[in-house]
Amino acid sequence: AIQPSMSQLSNFDPNEVGNPNNNIFGLPFSEAESALVLLPVPWEVTVSYGAGTSRAAEHIWKASIQVDLLDTDVPDGWKKGFYLRETNKKILLKSDYLRKEAELFIDYISKGEIVGNNKFMCKSLKEINEGGIMLNNWVFEQTNELLEQGKLVGLIGGDHSTPLGYIKALAKKHGSFGILQIDAHCDLRKSYEHFTYSHASVMYNVLSEIEGVEKLVQVGIRDFCSEEWDYINNSNGRVVTYFDKDIKTRQYEGETWKLITDEIVNQLPQLVYISFDIDGLDPKLCPNTGTPVQGGFESEEILYLFKKIVDSGKQLIGFDFVEVGVGETDWDSNVGAHLLWRMCNLMVKNTPSN
Repeated sequence: AIQPSMSQLSNFDPNEVGNPNNNIFGLPFSEAESALVLLPVPWEVTVSYGAGTSRAAEHIWKASIQVDLLDTDVPDGWKKGFYLRETNKKILLKSDYLRKEAELFIDYISKGEIVGNNKFMCKSLKEINEGGIMLNNWVFEQTNELLEQGKLVGLIGGDHSTPLGYIKALAKKHGSFGILQIDAHCDLRKSYEHFTYSHASVMYNVLSEIEGVEKLVQVGIRDFCSEEWDYINNSNGRVVTYFDKDIKTRQYEGETWKLITDEIVNQLPQLVYISFDIDGLDPKLCPNTGTPVQGGFESEEILYLFKKIVDSGKQLIGFDFVEVGVGETDWDSNVGAHLLWRMCNLMVKNTPSN
């Protein structure tokens, strides 16, 4: 890997206010010099409730300039270089266009209408599903190229459908691994609202299309349907779900979060990919996320879990961070930027120094 130039680092003061002319967190690295590259995927075609997450990466970037650069768990992590790519405007425009079609389609089927009776709706559905395939291929190509260059990759959504192509690229590189999913929802529905690549179907699609994902461990789930419940129970242990209610019950009855996190970490294989839907947190931290559900975690509880994975000697091979909403105050982006900072540092913690 190309090393960050010492002249850049010697002229960079991490105690100063972040420089908006630099990259994310005000860091002075180019993509070539960075160990970790963040890929924005501005896509939210199938969101069924609140929108805005397609523009999350830009808002997180703006908020990141306010993040102080000392993480006591990984004090020099940032020196390995983090870099956020520019948002691809063509993907964003395609998302905006198909989003409007999807809104009309969702409204149509919500009234009990039959899709086959309406040529326009049939055409819309075909376009939306083809758009999902296009996006998956684009994400695969982008992330595969970065992985082949030896980069670590973090994907910034967009909605939760966005990481499928990246998870495919990781399977190509690593063979087999496990996924830790932080989420209020299972995302195990088959083709939700007729959309094959819906945000509500991402883990169904991952498990159907990617053999290398040997295990999915879900944490914080509190809004799910009987189809998903049956899927989990019939998965022969490939899916292990820690429901929010069950975690809380165990804590109310005296179990510590440490005990529960040790159990979660033990469920994971050696290589771990983190899929972090911000709605896994308490909605006071993400009020503008697409489908907020009461309950969930404090941010430090989840960061503690991530740290326990790294401390256990298991290897983080990638992450996505999705469904960060955009609101009037940008509170969601502020929370998102701080969480992203900590995740980036943990991601590079066990990688050799440049």
